[in-house]
Amino acid sequence: MSDHDTATTGSDGTDHAWEERVAALWADGSVDDTERIDRMRDIAADAPHPALGAFELGGAHDSGGREAEAHEHYAAATASGLADVDPDRAAQLVVQHASTLRNLGRVDEAITMLRDAPAHPATGAAPRVFLALALHSAGRVDEALRVAVEALEPTLPRYNRSVRAYAAALTDDDPSRTSDPQR
Repeated sequence: MSDHDTATTGSDGTDHAWEERVAALWADGSVDDTERIDRMRDIAADAPHPALGAFELGGAHDSGGREAEAHEHYAAATASGLADVDPDRAAQLVVQHASTLRNLGRVDEAITMLRDAPAHPATGAAPRVFLALALHSAGRVDEALRVAVEALEPTLPRYNRSVRAYAAALTDDDPSRTSDPQR
């Protein structure tokens, strides 16, 4: 390991210099979509793990409206073991990849991916919000509204029981049923 490696890699294995390059590019509002993709391609090539580079490159394509390319990079990140390398990014990938699939017209795949998304602090209620959007795209508007209301309900200072019951009534009459199996 060179002196450079020791200086930029933390005790947890994080390549701080690489992470700073990624963060700086995402924070740079003067960069257009094409330039962001080109610059991210260079940064991704230097990634400490292929899964990290693929994820960030997928995100650059995604934010640039190039969903087909984003899908390929997200799939590569998953196949390269992103879940083992960076669980926070893996949780974000589920949301981003599912949103991309929805935009590609692959709504059923997006719904499945989001329903299977485990709870994670890096994404909070985002998987359920994006699930609501995917359900709406699938024409399942009552279910979409229910999922959205159920995602919002824990943040309410009161009226929780009533909101849960009203949400349940959107898709069936049993307020004890919830579309979120983790609750």
